[in-house]
Amino acid sequence: MSAETPVQSAGSFTRLRLRFRDWRGHRPFWAGLFTLLGGVPIAYFPYATLKLGHMSIAMATTAGAGSLIIGVLLITLGLTMWFQQATRIFAGVAAILLALVSLVVSNIGGFVVGYLLAMIGGALSLAWVPDKPRSEAGGRRKPLGGPSGNRARKGAPEDTAGGTGQSRPPYRADDLGGADDARIEDRDRGHSVS
Repeated sequence: MSAETPVQSAGSFTRLRLRFRDWRGHRPFWAGLFTLLGGVPIAYFPYATLKLGHMSIAMATTAGAGSLIIGVLLITLGLTMWFQQATRIFAGVAAILLALVSLVVSNIGGFVVGYLLAMIGGALSLAWVPDKPRSEAGGRRKPLGGPSGNRARKGAPEDTAGGTGQSRPPYRADDLGGADDARIEDRDRGHSVS
């Protein structure tokens, strides 16, 4: 082993982490994860046997098959949200409906844990919107405020760039990040930043 081996493994870990981050950013990842995790207790609890000392507790119900079907469908819907983003609306609605049905069929929705996870996952799936590519999102954004485009509040002076009297364009989303704070502050003060 050479001294460079840890550096190479750190580089590959960083690459894998960044690839996963990019993969996660282009799909309703958290919606799929919550839905998938919601299906596990719904399918598991009717077939589980808990042991407390010498006493066994079985949660089996007559609707155990229904619980298994609902749990497997929720797991499938979670995977569908990850790998078929175009069906996210259908998957979100189906996850919410299955979570509601699990309240009556499967031990109060997997003791409410599975129900809540599936409901949150379905709601996140319905709320998720894919990012626009940079080419579509390029151009100037519509200024905030009224029809005149200024952001001035009652009694507050209008935002100007460097005291020249010209209105400053609104901040872009990529301007509001950790390392760019100093650049934004300098721009606000009217200093030119290269």
